[in-house]
Amino acid sequence: MGQHFLADESILQTILDSADLSPEDTVVEVGPGLGILTKELAKRAGKVIAVELDDKLAALLKRRLSSRPNLKVINADILKTNLVQLLGENASYKVVANLPYYITSPILHYFMEGWPKPSLMVVMVQKEVADAIVAKGGKMSLLAVSLQMYSKTKIISYVPAQSFYPPPKVDSAVVRFDLLPEPAVKADMDNFFRVVRSGFSLPRKQLRNSLAHGLNLEPTEAVKFLEKAGIDPQRRAEALKLEEWAKLYEVVSSCKSEPFLCHSDSSLHRGSESRKSGCV
Repeated sequence: MGQHFLADESILQTILDSADLSPEDTVVEVGPGLGILTKELAKRAGKVIAVELDDKLAALLKRRLSSRPNLKVINADILKTNLVQLLGENASYKVVANLPYYITSPILHYFMEGWPKPSLMVVMVQKEVADAIVAKGGKMSLLAVSLQMYSKTKIISYVPAQSFYPPPKVDSAVVRFDLLPEPAVKADMDNFFRVVRSGFSLPRKQLRNSLAHGLNLEPTEAVKFLEKAGIDPQRRAEALKLEEWAKLYEVVSSCKSEPFLCHSDSSLHRGSESRKSGCV
């Protein structure tokens, strides 16, 4: 399954320390692999639920760690797992894992946007992804905006490729996510991210062009939205902070005809009639 197993005990200890574990904690581990981290989690947490997609690894874990009464190994795809059925309606839990790199983003969004949400996540991800996650204004990405909407993010430690077996072709990083009790921006999430995705639709272009393209507007209308939000139309999406996206969303959503609600993401087109929002 493209997994690389952690072999450096010092990094293992860093992950465990960063998770602030206690006997009262329930922990969900995604992709436990050979169970190196799983075993240590079971020593510190009150309950550990290890979700492993690979049939053989799941069977191996059940045999090797059968003596741990507080450990439950589930052979399943985490992205197809019902969290309420797994944990309960209002469960309190943490996520600690060395995530499979090819599905890092879907897993992070799965926990942050699902229910119940974890209180804390400490995960290993690819270094470039970690840098993108914690980026601030000037280097923001759609990924950074979407994850910082729900959490405070921090890189705990960088991890060289040699810390794994087999060594991957890239370095990694341990990232901690402290989940916010409420999203950082009060908004309709679907429409908020429609505005953000529109801004990143042409990431190398100025916002007046990318926003016009994404929201199906004339460039002059996009300029008026941006100026009303106090944003220079010549800036690029990566330069905006979360607070500025919130202001832009407020301006767009205050438009009576709400142009970003008129078309689905998959069917945006630039017909002459659809461009007449008439609200800026």
